Amino acid sequence: MWIFGRKSPSGFSASSTAEEVTQGIDGTGLTAIVTGHFLLTNLLLETMKSTERESQKEGRIVNVSSWAHNFPYPEGIRFDKINDESGFGTWSAYAQSKLANILHANELARCFKEEGVNITCNSLHPGAILTNRNTPHHNVVTDLVTGILKYLLKNIPQGAATTCYVALHPQVKGVSGEYFSDCNIAKRSALAKDEELAKKLWDFSLSLTNTN
Repeated sequence: MWIFGRKSPSGFSASSTAEEVTQGIDGTGLTAIVTGHFLLTNLLLETMKSTERESQKEGRIVNVSSWAHNFPYPEGIRFDKINDESGFGTWSAYAQSKLANILHANELARCFKEEGVNITCNSLHPGAILTNRNTPHHNVVTDLVTGILKYLLKNIPQGAATTCYVALHPQVKGVSGEYFSDCNIAKRSALAKDEELAKKLWDFSLSLTNTN
């Protein structure tokens, strides 16, 4: 994808690849979790904390979200209708889950700061990525569409860049509770910055997963 290749504050852009953003970086001893799955993160928290204390190196948790977080249900998170099939909307439900990824990262970042733990937590939008899933069957039409999309969507190395950047790059050291896109801090919706909503989601998620 070359159309949106303009460089930004980090020195990287939408066209940067995972190889480019990690060039020369030694990840030895760095502990990072790249996830979305709340329960998985919660189950690994104590291990992350003990590893950070033993290694004396910053740990990083990276939540893969999406630009789609801007378009959830009007109330943001449907706490009282979380499993309500009658009001289910495919796009809104997906957007709700991506909003939840950001809120989860925000609240976890706040908790780490409060505890004085050297672990960061951020969320990101990897970008729209062209994979075989986009065009599973090859024919004249799909090949034509693929030919057009490759100039509009990211390829796989470009799609992995922001995740690798947030998980590994020195520029992100000490940065926590932020939302990234195209290897740069990006704007997020008002709901995605709502601290009360993030805390409510955290408590709700604990109750759903029977953890504390």
